[in-house]
This record gives sequence, structure tokens and C-alpha cells, in this order.
Amino acid sequence: MAAANDGQLHRRRYMPVGLKFALALVVSLGWAAFAYVVAQHWLGEFRTPGQRLMAHLLVLGIAVLPAFMNAFLAVGLLLDRRPPRSHFADSDFPSVSILIAAHNAQDTILGTLASIAMQRYPAPIEVMVINDGSTDATLEQLRGASYPWLEVLDLKSAGGQANALNAGLRLASYPVTVTLAADAYLHPQALRRLVTRYMSDPPNTAAVAGAVLVRNSRQSLVTRMQEWDYFQGIAASKRLQSLFQGTLVAPAAFSLYRTDILRVVGGWPAGAGEDAVLTWALLGDHHRVGYCEDAIAFARVPATLSAFLQQRGRWSRGLIEAFKTHGSLLFRRRLSTFFIWWNLLFPYMDLVYTIAVLPAVLLACMGVYGLAASMLVFVVPAALLAHAVIYTVQARMFRDVGLTVRRNPFGLFGYALLYGLALKPASVMGYLSGLVTRRSRDYAH
Repeated sequence: MAAANDGQLHRRRYMPVGLKFALALVVSLGWAAFAYVVAQHWLGEFRTPGQRLMAHLLVLGIAVLPAFMNAFLAVGLLLDRRPPRSHFADSDFPSVSILIAAHNAQDTILGTLASIAMQRYPAPIEVMVINDGSTDATLEQLRGASYPWLEVLDLKSAGGQANALNAGLRLASYPVTVTLAADAYLHPQALRRLVTRYMSDPPNTAAVAGAVLVRNSRQSLVTRMQEWDYFQGIAASKRLQSLFQGTLVAPAAFSLYRTDILRVVGGWPAGAGEDAVLTWALLGDHHRVGYCEDAIAFARVPATLSAFLQQRGRWSRGLIEAFKTHGSLLFRRRLSTFFIWWNLLFPYMDLVYTIAVLPAVLLACMGVYGLAASMLVFVVPAALLAHAVIYTVQARMFRDVGLTVRRNPFGLFGYALLYGLALKPASVMGYLSGLVTRRSRDYAH
């Protein structure tokens, strides 16, 4: 009787996903509308029709839309409850093929393999490392490794990550395929948690994105800032997307896929955004993509500003490639469609941010407060609330898996004040590049 009462109480507390979405949407639209109405008072400082039109466009991109997104993120995260996992016997777990595309990975590949050896996964695994034309000692180190589950596929010339993963996919033996970066280090429970999440999710799930966090965060200020981005920003986006059934990127750095569906959609396409384009192909084929926040892989991120900007430019090119290839997803009647439209707004907002932030500060110094006040009053509070919520849930998840959030005040300072100033212009250049080019051979998380 007590168990039955507990179940009834759980059902009474359960809020349907559609209701959560509607609540987040109503609150965020209300906040954005309030921001726009109040901004009209400040925009009266601009005298000519041309100035007012430009000011309205800038306020829309620098304040109203970000206010909407941050409010939606904050409310969505407050409503988010991770779906419970089912309990499985060891005999229930599927065999797994792990694909690792390696190009000049001599400094990290043995550590990656050692982290796989620590997984204690209850079913057979095969690990296929595709040496993609490395010119360092990667191949020699692989040949010296003595793991019974390790296979090495040597490609004589570098063809890019997509080509390497597809070469491994053609030889994969098992029904579940996991991709892992050649510089990633898995948490000891990562593989089991990732597969359990997949087994617990709805039957139309074709992929589950793992949680990628920063491994080399102490290397430079650039990596310190990225530690917060991966821990806060990227994790928050994936949590929110998965809550509303719309995870948009299953990164090759650490993700799980159904092998048969991977082959049906053609594997990874060549280009800067092969992860995004593949994920959108799965969504376009009417499959679901999930997210497992506690299946953690620690991967190396760019340590210099130039390498970081190049990486984020590639990510932006990848977004354009995804729209060019699967733009029809904009017209699907699914909750995930909301986030496709959400991503469509990024080029506009990044462009406005790039051209308006410094003028807004200069105008405020001259007594014209419209743009700066709109950002401070309506964007910052919602953003702070969203980051406070995601920090709380991420820290709780860390405790559950036996990890501790490391202190990183300098990275937090840079992430809060400097990150966007560098990131937004790089993203804009990436969007422009994506309109004219598709092919890339870069290995970037």
C-alpha cells in the first residue's frame, strides 16, 4: 500500500513536458516583451528615423532576444528533472564498438586507451583506433599497446575525422557504436552510464550525447575560461534541449549511436560540422537524440586564443552546414523544431553583439544609456539565474559521480567578461565562411 501511495504521489508531482515547455515559453516571452516595451523609453534618445530603426534592430539582437533565451533557459532548468534510469542485469547490456579517430595523437592516445580499460563494462567491447595519416609516433604507440579488444586501422593519408570514423563504422561488429576523441579520458563509470541512459530512453532513440568537459583547464587562461563554458554553458544547452526532446549535437568526442541507423543515414558527412549534420540527419529521419549528463569524458581544448577562435569558427560553419543540409527541420511539428529556430537566431545575435557592444559602452559614457541599460537590466539577471541553477545541478551531479568542482576564479572572471568579446566575432566569421565552404579536416571538440 505504501509503494502504491508513493507511486500516486510521484504521478501527482509529475509535470508533462508539454506543460513545462508552455510555462517556459510564456515566462520568457513575457520577459522579452517587457524588455522591449521598457526599452522604448531609452530609445527615445535617438532622434532621426534612421537612428531609431537601427537602435530597434540593435536592441532586439543585444537585449530582447538574449533576454528571451536566458529566461527560457532559467525556467527550463528550474523545471528540469532528469528521467530515471531503469535497472538492468549485466547480461542485458549490448556489445559496443568504440571508434577513435586519431591524427597526431602520440601524447594522449595511450591515456585514452587506459581510461577505456578502467570501464569494467559488463559486455564485450571492441575498440577501433583509426590512425588518420599521423606523422608522429601515434602508430608506433598503438602497435605497442596490448589490449585484447584493441584493433588499429591505419590510413596512410589524412582524410579528416569524418572519413576516419566512417572507415571504422564499416568494420564495426556490434549493435551500439560509441565515438571517443583521441585525447579524451573517460570517467570510470562513463561507458556504463552512457549505455544505461540509452537503454532507459524511449525506443526511437538513435543517439545519446555524452558530457564532454575540459581536461587541460590549468594550461592557460583560455582553457580556464573554456572550463566554465563546457561546465556551464554547453551543459545547460544540452540539458535544456534534452528536456524538450531536441538534443541537436551528439559530439564525436563522446557519444553513442545505434550502428544500424548510423549506416542508414550514411555516417558522418565531410565538413566542419559533421557532428551537427549527422545529428540533424538522425532527427530528420524521425529519430530521437538524448543526452547523458553524468557520462563524462574529459577532453583537451585549444590552449591558445588563435586556436580557440579557429575552433569556434568551425563550429559556426558547422551550424550553417546543418541548415544548408537539413533546413527542412525548421518545418517539422516537434518540440525539437523550437531549438532549430533558436539556432537560426544566433547569426543575427552574434553579429549585433559584435558591432554593438563597444558602441553601447561608449554611448553610455556619453550619457546615452539605451543599449547598455537594455543589456544590464534584462539580460544579466536572467543569465545569472540560469547560471546559478546550472551550477547547482552540475555540482550535485559531480558529487554523485565522486568528483569535485575545482576552484577557477580567474577562468570565471574571463568567462563572464571577456569570453563573448572574442567568441562572437569568431562566430560571425564562421557563419560567413560556412556560406561558401563545407569541407574541413580538423579534429576539434
